[in-house]
Amino acid sequence: MSEDQFMGSLYQRFPVTVERGVGSHVWDSDGKEYIDCMGGYGVALVGHQNQRVNNAIKEQVDKIITVHSSLYNKTREEFLKTLIGLAPKGLTQVHLNNSGAEAIEAAIKFARKFTGKKGMVAMKGSYHGKSLGALSLTFNPKYKKAFEPLVEKVSFASFGDIESLRSAIDDDTAFVILEPIQGESGIIVAPDGFLQDVRKLCDEKGILLIFDEIQAGLGRTGRLWACEHWNTAPDILCLAKGIAGGVPMGATLVRPDILAAMSKGEHSSTFGGNPLSCAAGTAALKALTEDGLIENSEKMGKIFREGLEKLKEKHTIIREIRGKGLMIGIELKFEVKDILMGLIDKGVLMLYSGRNILRVLPPLVISEDDITKVLHALDSVLTEEEQKRDVQG
Repeated sequence: MSEDQFMGSLYQRFPVTVERGVGSHVWDSDGKEYIDCMGGYGVALVGHQNQRVNNAIKEQVDKIITVHSSLYNKTREEFLKTLIGLAPKGLTQVHLNNSGAEAIEAAIKFARKFTGKKGMVAMKGSYHGKSLGALSLTFNPKYKKAFEPLVEKVSFASFGDIESLRSAIDDDTAFVILEPIQGESGIIVAPDGFLQDVRKLCDEKGILLIFDEIQAGLGRTGRLWACEHWNTAPDILCLAKGIAGGVPMGATLVRPDILAAMSKGEHSSTFGGNPLSCAAGTAALKALTEDGLIENSEKMGKIFREGLEKLKEKHTIIREIRGKGLMIGIELKFEVKDILMGLIDKGVLMLYSGRNILRVLPPLVISEDDITKVLHALDSVLTEEEQKRDVQG
C-alpha cells in the first residue's frame, strides 16, 4: 500500500483499499463489495452516503465552511438546539470539539475547574483516547508506558465493583469516568445496578460523574444513550465518532453550573463547531431520531446476537457473545487475526478488541439480509479454522 510510505506504522492495517460506500456496504478499488461491520470504528453510524448528511454537507459547502466560535452562526445554533433537545436530563450546555479524545480532554478540565480538585478515577479496562490527558485515564499499560509521566492523580477501580470504586475515591477526587459499555477492551457491559450505584456514590461524595459514550452513544446500543439502559444520567457526557455522520466532530455535554466555572479563554477549539460539521451533525441526529435507526439498532442487534448464539452452540471455539444493540463482542478461545483475514476474503469487514475478541460495529442501517450473510461467512471461517486446528492437533 503506497500510504505506508508516508504514514509510518501507527495503524494496524488491513489489505483493503476502500473507494466508496453506501449504507452498510463498501467497495474496494477493484470493485469487490464488503459488508461493513467495522463502520469506521463506529463512525459510520447512520450509514455510508446517508442522504440527509450528504445533502446537508453539499448545501453548507455553498454557504461557508468555517466560522470560529468567536462569531455566531445559524448552522451551529441549529445543531446545538437539536443536540441539547436530545441530551440526558440536566445537560443543557456543550463544548464542541473535533474528536473523542478532545471531548475527554475538555471534560477533565471542566471537572477539575468546577470542583477545585485534582484526583481522577477511571475503570480497569477503560479506553478514553490517546492524547495525554485521555491516555492517563486509559487503563491498558501498552498504550501508556512509553509516554510516562502522564497526568498525575489517576486511580483505577474494577469495572462493575462498587466497593473497588469506593476504595479508589479520596477527598481530592474530582470525578469518576466510565464507559457504560467498555468498547476497546472487548464490549464489556456494565452489570445491572452498577451505574445506579456509581451515581449514588458520586452524589454522596460530591464527585462529578462523567460518561464516555463516544462509542456506545447515539443509538449504537438500541437506545439513544447507552446510560438509558440503566436509567442513569451523568454530570458530563462525552460524544464523538458518528455524531456528524462521518465528518470529524466531538462534543462535551455538561450541566450549566459546571461550564459556568470556566473563564473566557481557558478552553477553546479552532475547528470545534465549524458549520460543515454542524450541518452534518444536525442531519445525522435527525436520521437517528426520525428515520428509525435507533429502533433498527435494537431489532437488528437482537437478530445478530441470536444468530451468534446459534454459532456458539455449533463452534466450541466461541467463548462468549455480549453487547447491546449493534455493539457486539464475540470472544473466541484463540487469536482472531486469521478469522479477520478469512472474513475479508468472504466480503466482510470486522474489528477486533485485543487478541481474541471480534468486535461488531456496523452502521445502524444494516439489514437482516446482510446479518444473515455475515453469520454465514463467520460460520464458514470458523469451520475452516477448526478444521485447520484439528489437522495441526
